[in-house]
Amino acid sequence: MLSRRSCCLPCFVVAVLTSCTSLAIAANWPSWRGPSLNGVAPDGDYPLEWSEDAGVEWQVDLPGVGGSTPAVWEDHIFLTAPIDEQNAVLCYNWQGDQLWAVQIGDESAGKHRKGSGCNPSPVTDGERVYVYFKSGDFAALDFEGNIVWQHNLQEMFGEDTLWWDLGTSPIRTSQHVVVTCMHSGPSYLAAFDPATGDLVWKQDRNLDAPEEAAQSYSTPVICTGPDGRETIVVVGADFFTAHDAATGEELWRVGELNPEQNHYNRSIASPVAEGDLVVAPYSRGESMTVVRLGGEGDVRDSHIVWAKTGIGADVPTPIAHDGRIYNCRDGGLVTCLDLATGDELWKTELPSNRNAFSASPVLAGNRLYLAREDGATFVLPIDGESHDIIAENQVEGFVVATPVFANGRILIRTDARLYCIGG
Repeated sequence: MLSRRSCCLPCFVVAVLTSCTSLAIAANWPSWRGPSLNGVAPDGDYPLEWSEDAGVEWQVDLPGVGGSTPAVWEDHIFLTAPIDEQNAVLCYNWQGDQLWAVQIGDESAGKHRKGSGCNPSPVTDGERVYVYFKSGDFAALDFEGNIVWQHNLQEMFGEDTLWWDLGTSPIRTSQHVVVTCMHSGPSYLAAFDPATGDLVWKQDRNLDAPEEAAQSYSTPVICTGPDGRETIVVVGADFFTAHDAATGEELWRVGELNPEQNHYNRSIASPVAEGDLVVAPYSRGESMTVVRLGGEGDVRDSHIVWAKTGIGADVPTPIAHDGRIYNCRDGGLVTCLDLATGDELWKTELPSNRNAFSASPVLAGNRLYLAREDGATFVLPIDGESHDIIAENQVEGFVVATPVFANGRILIRTDARLYCIGG
């Protein structure tokens, strides 16, 4: 194990996500699904093979169990983990040095073996990092580790009634930081001023999904509608809903994702978008629906492009890129679908194992990376006739966080460690 020093490096990058060049944004991993919010890595030459004994540039022990995916901005790597039964934000650099650690509120420990009090992933805009915890604590910190503002959303808006552990991550729109809450009780989206933490708008999202079906652990996706309006698409409680990012107003909805009214159809996998299409797995991985952005009111009859059963995923969120959907089912069936039609283009079955896939897949160049819960990562080619495994890599630990690709390296967060796989 490499030793790591604790220090505080005053390095503050003043660059808001929406005002940076696309090149600068692409060099980072600002939120859990990457710079384009679709699971596609920035351009780079990333490692193909590694193990505990080869290819690991550094690794650090974490102070407690968490499932959040790290966020990266230049030389700052942010992640959340508990410290002494307190929620905490940790910051490392690319040498593996801990720059700082800040505690934020009492930890609410996880109930499920895949859960923790630190499952929501941080998001950064290059100026601040925003974090959210199962306890309801929601905060912004600057890059030196100073708390800029802090709230507890359960104290503001009501107790969390999720049956399991909070999973939805905050999102950063061009104007606001937005958090969603979908549970068995008053559900909502709430937007905050990123600089001050002031509440800008709150939009109720109360639908008639039965029991656990009303609960969602998914994260919304930010899209641009056909009218150029920034739009937040939320999937959960048996509906797609689209909201104006500036005001929270509902623009359109698609319902009946649970026509049989299954009482336990909670949703975990998140939506993903490419162009004017939004993709969402649902029904505990038993369905996938693609909806075209736009319209007003109920657009089920006019804007569903296709819907199929038996091809979704319960936990991993798919990739949408270059007219294709790359989907990994929890058991390891990988499929490539035509985004426009839903037709299957190819599929590969990963090795059978008692451990499932909870991390979401990542596309780096022409390779698909898929991390299993036991620390194994499989690499598949997406081009050519064969899509068989070209590398199988292993680290120690339990993995639910999605691997992060930035700076020519791969970050893998396990329950106990953060690994940096070298270039």
